[in-house]
Amino acid sequence: MSLIREVNVGNRVIKFEFQKYAKQANGSVMVTSGGTQVLVTACAASKPAPGQDFFPLGVDFIEKLYAAGRIPGGYQKREGRPGNHEALTARVIDRPLRPSFPKDYQNETVINCTVMSYQHGYSAAPLALVGASTALMISDIPFNGPVAAVRLGLKDGEYIFDPKEGEESDLDLNIACKPDAVLMVEAGANFLSEEQMLDAIDHAHDLMKPLFEMQLEIRELIGKKKWDVTPKEMDSSVIDTVTNAAKDRILKAFSVKEKIERGKTLSELAANIISELNPENDEAKGSEIKAAFEDLKSNLMRRMILDEKKRIDERSPTEIRPITCETGVLIRPHGSSLFTRGETQALATVTLGSKDDAQRSENLYETDLRERFLLHYNFPPYSVGEARMQRSPGRREIGHGSLAHRALVPVLPSEDDFGYTIRVVSEILESNGSSSMATVCSGSMALMTAGVPIKEPVAGIAMGLVKEGEQYTILSDILGDEDHLGDMDFKVCGTKDGITALQMDIKISGLSKEILSEALAQAKEGRKHILEKMSGAITSAQDVSEYAPRIFKLKINQDKIRDLIGPGGKTIKKIVADTGVKLDIDDSGIVSLCAPDAISAEAAKSIVRSITTDPEIGQIILGKAVRIVDFGVFVELKPGCDGLCHISQLDTKRVEKVEDIVKEGDEILVKVIDIDRQGRVKLSRKDAIGQQPTA
Repeated sequence: MSLIREVNVGNRVIKFEFQKYAKQANGSVMVTSGGTQVLVTACAASKPAPGQDFFPLGVDFIEKLYAAGRIPGGYQKREGRPGNHEALTARVIDRPLRPSFPKDYQNETVINCTVMSYQHGYSAAPLALVGASTALMISDIPFNGPVAAVRLGLKDGEYIFDPKEGEESDLDLNIACKPDAVLMVEAGANFLSEEQMLDAIDHAHDLMKPLFEMQLEIRELIGKKKWDVTPKEMDSSVIDTVTNAAKDRILKAFSVKEKIERGKTLSELAANIISELNPENDEAKGSEIKAAFEDLKSNLMRRMILDEKKRIDERSPTEIRPITCETGVLIRPHGSSLFTRGETQALATVTLGSKDDAQRSENLYETDLRERFLLHYNFPPYSVGEARMQRSPGRREIGHGSLAHRALVPVLPSEDDFGYTIRVVSEILESNGSSSMATVCSGSMALMTAGVPIKEPVAGIAMGLVKEGEQYTILSDILGDEDHLGDMDFKVCGTKDGITALQMDIKISGLSKEILSEALAQAKEGRKHILEKMSGAITSAQDVSEYAPRIFKLKINQDKIRDLIGPGGKTIKKIVADTGVKLDIDDSGIVSLCAPDAISAEAAKSIVRSITTDPEIGQIILGKAVRIVDFGVFVELKPGCDGLCHISQLDTKRVEKVEDIVKEGDEILVKVIDIDRQGRVKLSRKDAIGQQPTA
């Protein structure tokens, strides 16, 4: 018999149903809010794989289109590999769960979140994360929960709990917390201040209290006994021996400033220490020495930061690495920029296209989603000196691109003001921390180089943290080693006026409001410094590149749309074939023309006007003779509109036979001399001789 708990959160009721679905999993729960239902299961191997020295956690978030009552489009009527939205949601679930497992737990663990029913306005992602925590809480899998999550919007100064997809909002905040600390933040914002962000985080945390209480109650009621996790105790004599042999040499290696050379020096040092202390080449002893060496390296770096306020590249905690900015570094792309910060380098390009170039996709929320701003992040192996082939982007690349996308969206012009589809591609040429933030900076400059009139330049900075007990140090512009060995990766993007995107992950059990507030304030100073460096290269949008297509808009009467399209699209296809200009017509009568050059654009505009504008007396038009009769010739002025040129109006002298002047199929220049009450058009060739067309 199933067990049900209902929790009031914000203005919603969230229902949790236990002991009914997927009962062979270690833990499972069906989470329901409105018409959205997510089944979450947690399964784990009974013991770690032999020789395993890490925690393999896998999270899948799967959207089934049957959940929204739809059959997948295209030829394959079955869901394929997860799309970008699913991959990003899986990352959001993974990140707050990972630090909540015991340190020495290394059993392979897989969380599956399947959206089985969906109602617009009831987000599945926060339900999946709360469901994952709840499934783990009642399972026998070791887990230091509870964890809860909410999605929060902000409009007209009022918070919106779980805003609808696509709803206008100054904030889209996805946040996960423990009862006493923040675990993960993912947000897009319209220039909010640091104080506003902190208030939103506080408000969201307060909303989660009933979810924490429910999870603790249900664990006591039906929770299984947790597996024992045996702490891995290292032989103290090995620790002392490695410390005495390696400490001074590690500190000396830290003084090597270049990342590759420093890594090589430390790797060689580790090999030498293992060889010196393990001459008999015992595999188990060698592994123990290596582990002690890695712990010592981490501890020395962390103590140097905490005690001496000194980093391995000798910067102070708040110091930003040297920055250089260049624009227009590539010839043919419509915009390009190169942003270099220390040993991190991002080359961004911008391509401008027509409406047809927009990204089309479908998901649970929309059947025909069209995205006019695209940002793609690439992290080739050579950026970290690795010799391997480049493959399709993984979750990390998708996630970094999504963060940079969120950061830049608030400063983009509206489609009415700038009708192009915009694609930014960031190629990470070199990486030593904060490559996603380099993408934001480089992308912002590339947009201006391409002529995109963004509201303000945007910069990003990655903040780190080293914390031992009550002692902590916040780091600005972290290195890769500081990300790996530190306790926080906190990315903040924005303009001089406010925050546009924010992402935070931590490796410790939680983050207090005080540390979060201090990190935001320090990030603001760093962002201002980076924006100042960027302003030395470019400050505002340049002219659109000569290599970019030209976009123009015309307004036609709605009742002329059919004439412009023609039967079966014949007329519009002919315009495209004759001029090379792409046309897009909306229901209001706005015609968007995307032309390769100005001459093609003028030709297409002239044709569109001739088709959609009724003839007026006095106009001179180049028409086509479509039918000859004894008394004159019928001239096609535009598709579906003919006029008669009487034989007496064909020439200044007497005409005996129409065919002496014009034959069927000939182009003929005529002037509109009359339009009667029935709309019949009378034309004159003789009055048009020597004139230029006016329509």
